[in-house]
Amino acid sequence: MTKRILSLLTFLALLCGAMHAQQIEWKTIEQAAKTDSKTNAKLYFVDFYTSWCGWCKKMDRETFTNPVVAKILNTYYIPVKFDAEGSTEFVWKGNKYTGSATAPGGRRGTHNFAKSVLGTQMGFPSFGIFNSNQAKLTIIQGYQPADDLVIILWYFASGDYNRYAYDKYLKIFDKEIRPTMNAKLGL
Repeated sequence: MTKRILSLLTFLALLCGAMHAQQIEWKTIEQAAKTDSKTNAKLYFVDFYTSWCGWCKKMDRETFTNPVVAKILNTYYIPVKFDAEGSTEFVWKGNKYTGSATAPGGRRGTHNFAKSVLGTQMGFPSFGIFNSNQAKLTIIQGYQPADDLVIILWYFASGDYNRYAYDKYLKIFDKEIRPTMNAKLGL
């Protein structure tokens, strides 16, 4: 009986450890903005969300819980959750950003950083990928299923965006790219 309980406890401990390892280690924008580019070679992944965005919540429940998405983000990126209607103040790539005033009708206004990065393509969820010097590489908009986000994340994390057009990358990913990705991720 004691052996059985010990086995069960060991299994539960391993399960909890595995579940913890699959969680994304989100940073605030203030934490990410203070990262030194001289010692940081990681890319930045910024999740622009709002409290009222249903698709943002679906991303949190379905996409960001995927173990491969979490592994790529934790290994190759500084993952950032950013409330696009928040009021935080920070410096990003030498520019100071502050929250926006309340919009007409009493609704929270859009943060200046979200306006600067997303421009006229204001929609949520949106995701910014930035290089280690905080320069924008791309913006991804709308809900992304885990399998699609894995491809996008690896395209930038591996540096393949410098070698392939994205359309070609999609065609060769499963056969040529995924095996290398899986090996590097230990999958």
